[in-house]
Amino acid sequence: MRQLRAFLAVAGQRHFRRAADALHLTQPAVSRLIADLEAELDVRLFDRTTREVVPTEAGRYLEQALGRVLDELDSVLGHARAQADPLRGRVRIAAVPTLSAGLVPMAIARCTSEHPSLEFILRDQNQAQVLDAVRGGEVDFGLTVEPATHEEFDAETILRDPFRLVCRADHPFAQRSAVPWAALSGEPLVLLDHASGSRRLIDALLAAHGVEARVAIEVGHPHTAFRMIEAGLGITVTPALSLDALRPGLVVLDLTPVEHRNVTLLRRRARSLSPPAQTAWDTFRDVALTLA
Repeated sequence: MRQLRAFLAVAGQRHFRRAADALHLTQPAVSRLIADLEAELDVRLFDRTTREVVPTEAGRYLEQALGRVLDELDSVLGHARAQADPLRGRVRIAAVPTLSAGLVPMAIARCTSEHPSLEFILRDQNQAQVLDAVRGGEVDFGLTVEPATHEEFDAETILRDPFRLVCRADHPFAQRSAVPWAALSGEPLVLLDHASGSRRLIDALLAAHGVEARVAIEVGHPHTAFRMIEAGLGITVTPALSLDALRPGLVVLDLTPVEHRNVTLLRRRARSLSPPAQTAWDTFRDVALTLA
């Protein structure tokens, strides 16, 4: 590397002394590096005159090709050094929609506030896609709801998120302080579809409380569910962390008894996180503790 950088300096300066000054080396040291490089390649790289140093045809080719290669190498090494710095680097995350809209913005905001050199790439995906992205190494870690296969992932539950009932202000339930699960029987329900990690839990809870579920509409995102409720198409059961998108005219009620879903950070099993990703993981845990 020292020989190659010395070669580029001489080729650029067309002069050994000026190249030596640019490299903070002595002129004999630069001459020796060039001589060693020529000996190793078994080709003459410069034609030397009393006034200047001119690259040969082989030298011109090497100069053009080497500039691009070293620029790319510097970029790669810079990225590698950034990965060793817990306060600098890029973090790739996948999260389910009910968390992307609530917990994730708060955690990323704190990360970027405390560590401005961290960069984030977020994938807002359904539960199955998040698990696939983590499994395939496409992201550093994921934020999901109770992954089904702990054998594949190292997981940490960071928050227990209660389920809430949302209805219009003119719905009979809106006059209550809380609604028992059993009272949902026969009510038109607007629920997340089965791609959502929460839907499996909601179905199980409805069945456990003896609710004869009448699913009127299935949607892919809580925001869409709330718009459907505004239109008078039913009521919904949704995690508390999804309520940030609520607008005036809708009412949030407790469901009794209180039931929760577990919000989980997960990464590939037996794979360590990069220092920047570990910093983000720890921040997500801290933000979840403040919410709890």
